[in-house]
Amino acid sequence: MSLRAPNHFPVCYVFRVVQTPGRRYPRRERLTAMERLDRVIIALPEQSRQRVRRVLLEGRVRVNRTVERDGTRMLTAFDRVEFDDRLLRPGRTPRYLMLYKPGGCISATRDDRHPTALELLGADATEDLHIAGRLDYHTTGLLLLTNDSEWSERLTQPGSRKPKRYCVDLARPLHQRDVEAFATGIRLRHETTDTLPAILEIEHAHRAWVTLFEGRYRQIRRMFATLGNHVVALHRERVGGIVLDPGLSPGEYRPLEMEEIAAA
Repeated sequence: MSLRAPNHFPVCYVFRVVQTPGRRYPRRERLTAMERLDRVIIALPEQSRQRVRRVLLEGRVRVNRTVERDGTRMLTAFDRVEFDDRLLRPGRTPRYLMLYKPGGCISATRDDRHPTALELLGADATEDLHIAGRLDYHTTGLLLLTNDSEWSERLTQPGSRKPKRYCVDLARPLHQRDVEAFATGIRLRHETTDTLPAILEIEHAHRAWVTLFEGRYRQIRRMFATLGNHVVALHRERVGGIVLDPGLSPGEYRPLEMEEIAAA
């Protein structure tokens, strides 16, 4: 039995979640294709598979201005590719933004009924930006936007368990038993598993700080509702190692620093 090489190189896809107006749940949309380097070179009219191997070994191909000899390297939309003096791919510039989300807008790129977080960026808004970790309509605080799907996936995927810290104002007084309930996990309505252990720190009778290690739908509001309390105000201060800049006012934003990007 002989093994035959495939007649094409594999292409991988990165997906992002986008909000579609009128839909309760987001849909998945292809953002960028990840393509093998040798496939990019072989697409040139004068190239063949044998020539591609040779030009790679000769160091005539550069990725992000560095010689690359591995033809199996997977390229993203951010990679710049040059062959001799020819620019084959310019590479898109990655963007990472921190936004102080005010209340009264939704975490979406577009919506026909409500103002969106992306509209707050004004001229800096671009179609390839998406939100990494949403906040509901009334919740304020740290919102992250990027065009780097791999980065946002590392930040938000369930297995990462990145801590997210919130300030919560409650309608009814808090008790020590609430701290214990958060620490052991709470069974939410219409769910079959308890929440992961969370940290509840009481500041005073009607205010607390909550640290979550997962991201269920409207989780903090539902946890307190299960305990017979009502969330009056909810504000996110931190996601992983990224903390909302105290110099930002609601509706303002800034690019992330390199240390903040790496914290994801």
